[in-house]
Amino acid sequence: MTAHVFVDETKEKGYLVTAAALVPGDLASARRIVRGLIMANQRRIHFHKESDQRRKQILDVVVEIASEVTIYDGSAHARRRQRDACLVRLVADLAGSGVSMLVLEQDDSVLEADKKLLYRCVRDLGCHDTLVYRHHRAHEEPLLALPDAIAWCWHRGGHWKKRVEPLVTAVEVL
Repeated sequence: MTAHVFVDETKEKGYLVTAAALVPGDLASARRIVRGLIMANQRRIHFHKESDQRRKQILDVVVEIASEVTIYDGSAHARRRQRDACLVRLVADLAGSGVSMLVLEQDDSVLEADKKLLYRCVRDLGCHDTLVYRHHRAHEEPLLALPDAIAWCWHRGGHWKKRVEPLVTAVEVL
């Protein structure tokens, strides 16, 4: 299955990378739906800043849109190695899976390191012709709201985690 994967991270109480996959045929519709949730005073949806009522509204949409989610837990690694460990495993998982696009939320503090790491990974795994990766700011790519919401719920636990558990197909503890 060809898919696009959207990735966000959570650094609070450990380190998680959440990867949400969508099929290309659903992207335009999904973007339109997520953009429709952005309020007039917002540039994007940032889940931790939303009220519980809005979170429930957003999750209703996330549950309908996100088809397959993997959570990578790099918490056991030293802080400076957590992101790299998660991204290396993520790319390895995607290399032979038919995923054609990897979209990460842009963090300028790690952008150059990400580019070097991802370049090396796709070359080493032989998927440089089939897997493209991009960094986008969350306001540029509305579908980055999906892993953001899922990661927040997973981390928060309780009824929030139960709400997104059916979407999570794997949790990879690294």
